[in-house]
Amino acid sequence: MILEAKNIYKSYSQNGGKKLEILKGIDFTAEEKKITIIVGASGAGKSTFLHILSGLDNPDKGEVLINGTNIYSLSDDEQISKFRNKHIGFIFQFHHLLPEFTAIENVALPQLINGTDRESAMKNAAELLDLVGLSDRTGHKPSELSGGEQQRVAVARALINKPDIIFADEPTGNLDSKNSEILHNLFVDLNKKLGASFLIVTHNPNLVKLADEVYEMVDGKIFKKNYFTKSK
Repeated sequence: MILEAKNIYKSYSQNGGKKLEILKGIDFTAEEKKITIIVGASGAGKSTFLHILSGLDNPDKGEVLINGTNIYSLSDDEQISKFRNKHIGFIFQFHHLLPEFTAIENVALPQLINGTDRESAMKNAAELLDLVGLSDRTGHKPSELSGGEQQRVAVARALINKPDIIFADEPTGNLDSKNSEILHNLFVDLNKKLGASFLIVTHNPNLVKLADEVYEMVDGKIFKKNYFTKSK
């Protein structure tokens, strides 16, 4: 297993001091080199769960192991950030590209932070932009790219450090149907060509059809679903 979560709890305080339980003792695993998808109603806790699995938020209780490392046993937030930069890729619904940087600079940035020399980082970024079909847009800033192109830059950025697993939170939620299809096909291609492991939260039924495994979050718990036919 590339990822294993054990007994994950998460709650938030409401007005009056009452706690709202979001995640209720979840156990979960994701396999290496597979596309795993989590679905569920709005407010079910999908994004919260994804953020905890990826080290972006802390659980109240429980463990998250990525390739055997319990990320919440690391000494402090700085150590978690270093681990996340090296081992985890994340694709948000909104691309979160830095507006003052070009596409290639945005993609190269995680490697530069990780200590890679600039020449090598830019070379690797160029190769990834070519892989996602943007070799002619490397010098463009986010404002000069379409929404679909911006999200493909974000995908390349998530891949730059060759992470163990890539998390995606509603990656097509801000795209039209054409660009959503392009991104869906890109995930499948990257999974096949690079052996990339994806864990994706989505409402998009067309993306669900491409998954190896599908889970549903209901009332703070997670259940495996077997109703779909994979169409990769």
